Amino acid sequence: QVQLVESGGGLVQAGGSLRLSCAASGNIFSRYAMGWYRQAPGKQRELVAVITSGGTTNYADSVKGRFTISRDSAKNTVYLQMNSLKPEDTAVYYCNADKKSPVRVIYWGQGTQVTVSS
Repeated sequence: QVQLVESGGGLVQAGGSLRLSCAASGNIFSRYAMGWYRQAPGKQRELVAVITSGGTTNYADSVKGRFTISRDSAKNTVYLQMNSLKPEDTAVYYCNADKKSPVRVIYWGQGTQVTVSS
């Protein structure tokens, strides 16, 4: 069982920055892709950024150039640095751990609220 605990959310003005953290209960990065998802009110949860076990990163088009996903294996922590925030970035942000083989296993954190005011 993997536990994921997010932190770092809050209220920020448009144009500001926040850094989200996701602490994992163990050294899982060599086996799991780690992702950040978000869900705004009335909308489906969407992928924001992912870092694979090999270190490859991918981003949603809406955040490219503004958000950066990274990880610190020594701290078992994944980060999402969010710059140039926009009101449309307002959502609950969730950390995700995803292992595809030999059996698909997915874990979610409890989520952290990010609110961007205009």
